[in-house]
Amino acid sequence: MATFARHVDLEWTGTLMDGKGTATAGTGAFSLPVTFPSRIDPTGDKATTPEELMAASHAVCFGMVLTNTIAKKGGTASRVRVTATVTADKGDAGIKVVSSHLKASVEGLAGIEASALSELAAGAEKGCPISNAIRGTVTITVEAQAV
Repeated sequence: MATFARHVDLEWTGTLMDGKGTATAGTGAFSLPVTFPSRIDPTGDKATTPEELMAASHAVCFGMVLTNTIAKKGGTASRVRVTATVTADKGDAGIKVVSSHLKASVEGLAGIEASALSELAAGAEKGCPISNAIRGTVTITVEAQAV
């Protein structure tokens, strides 16, 4: 089995509340601003958050596995769109990610009955490495529809 690793570097200056940083992918694929105020106030600056990055990784991973699952069952899709919504609670003990909701919209589904899509999506979630990494500490829900 081949193993691989990916990394993101963070450069941060300042304090938690007044500081800012940049998260840069080791591949060079992205360089994103991060601040703590943006993490807890969705109406704040245009910086990303760990929860948003988690949602991105979950959406991409699930979308890839769902697409592959459809193909393995003899189907095709012209487009798969996934929205992952990660929810966190901020309490006295800090911030805790509590859920990730995956919503898939499959366009141009062929070779598979639309009624089977929910079951395929549930199986794809079980095969998603990001789901498998967070399962047990984060509630994962899935919905899928053919459009």
